[in-house]
Amino acid sequence: MKSIKAIVADRETVVVDCLKAVIDAVRLMSERQVGAVPVLDGARLVGIFTERDLMARVVAAGRDPKLTTVGDVMSTELVTGELAEGYETCLNRMQQAHVRHLIVLESGRLAGIVSLRDLMAADLDDKTEAITLLNAYVHYIPADLNTKVKS
Repeated sequence: MKSIKAIVADRETVVVDCLKAVIDAVRLMSERQVGAVPVLDGARLVGIFTERDLMARVVAAGRDPKLTTVGDVMSTELVTGELAEGYETCLNRMQQAHVRHLIVLESGRLAGIVSLRDLMAADLDDKTEAITLLNAYVHYIPADLNTKVKS
């Protein structure tokens, strides 16, 4: 089973400061093609800003994204996972919390972020490997039996 560490290993974590204007955060998210970013106040993790936050707390509320800060509209109830945890544990946690992004911590500090899509891809890889191994097992013919059949 793949650990979260293996999933976030070589990724740069895109973050925004809580005082950044929503319009700037959204542009950054668009450039980096990410649907959520951890929000920092200095070096301290204080929230997450997601596409859902943008739609519900900015667009639907009629707020000006140039004048609204990320800190004013971010989600502060964080669903987190530890770097050493397996992807299945984190996937279950996300499903129970009905969230699409999981903040990954290492000893209480930000280590990365994973999406539901990332974890579903890891799950698919694991299941594909298991099916391949099971197929090999089911269709395996021992060498000594194989030579007797040919004789």
